[in-house]
Amino acid sequence: MRNVDVQEITKIVKKLCIEACTVANDSLVESFQRSQAKEESAVGKAVFQQLLENVEIARNECTPICQDTGFTVVFMEIGQEVAFKGGLLKDAVNAGVAAGYTEGYLRKSIVKDPITNPVNTQDNTPAILHTDIVAGDKVKITVMPKGGGSENMSRIKMMKPADGVQGIRNFVVETVKNAGGNPCPPIFVGVGVGGTFDYVAYMAKKALLRPIGKRNPDPKIAEYEREWLDEVNNLGIGPAGLGGRVTAIDLFIEVFPRHIATYPVAVNIQCHANRVKSFIL
Repeated sequence: MRNVDVQEITKIVKKLCIEACTVANDSLVESFQRSQAKEESAVGKAVFQQLLENVEIARNECTPICQDTGFTVVFMEIGQEVAFKGGLLKDAVNAGVAAGYTEGYLRKSIVKDPITNPVNTQDNTPAILHTDIVAGDKVKITVMPKGGGSENMSRIKMMKPADGVQGIRNFVVETVKNAGGNPCPPIFVGVGVGGTFDYVAYMAKKALLRPIGKRNPDPKIAEYEREWLDEVNNLGIGPAGLGGRVTAIDLFIEVFPRHIATYPVAVNIQCHANRVKSFIL
C-alpha cells in the first residue's frame, strides 16, 4: 500500500489550475495551425491567426487564454493500492483550486446556493470531482476548466431505442447547429451514448479529455466520429461563428451498456481553448 499525503494533491491541483488556464497544450496549437491551413474562409483564417496569437500571449505573460476561467472540473484515476493521509481528498482538491484561482489571479465564477443565495464563493470552489478506482499505486489528476458559454450549449436527450444511430447523429448535428457561434468555435464535441441519465452526461464530458485526433478503439465508432465531424463542419458555422469550413476541430464518442428500454445520449461542447492539464503522482 502506498501512502499519499493530501497536501501533495493540493499542490498539484493548484499548479494544474493555473497552467490549464494560461498555457495551451502543444497539440491544441498544432490543431489551430492545421485548421488554419484547411480553412477556406479568409475571415476564418484570420480568426485562427488571432487564436494563435492569443495563446502565445497567454503563455508568455501567464495570463488567461480566456477571461472565463470556468467551473473547475477535476478527474482523478486512483490506484486501489493508494491510501490518502492527512485529511479528506475532496477538501484537498478544493484547497488546490482555491489557491490556484487566487494566487494565479484567475476569475472566480462560482456562486453558492444557486437558488436561495447566489453569491460568489470568492475562490472558484467547490470543484466538480470525478473519481475512478483503477489498478496500481499511482494517482492521475486531470483539471478541466469548463467555461459557461460552451456548457450552456450542451444537451442531453433520453431517446427511444428505435431512434437508432441515425437518431443519435441527428441529435449531435442539431445540437451543434443550434449552438451556432455561442460556444466560441472552433469547438470540440464530446458525445456519450448509453448508461443512465446521469452517467451519459459524465461520459460526454470525459470524452473531451481524449487527445486530439485519437479515435475510439472500436472501428465502427471511430468511423462515426469521422463522419459526424465532417457533417458538423459542413454546417458552415466556422471559426467564431463567422462562417467557414472548420466549426469543430474534433469529435469524440464514448459508449456504455444501456437498458433495453432506454437510449440516453448527451452532447458536451467544449470551446476552442480546450483547457486540459494532467499530472501523474
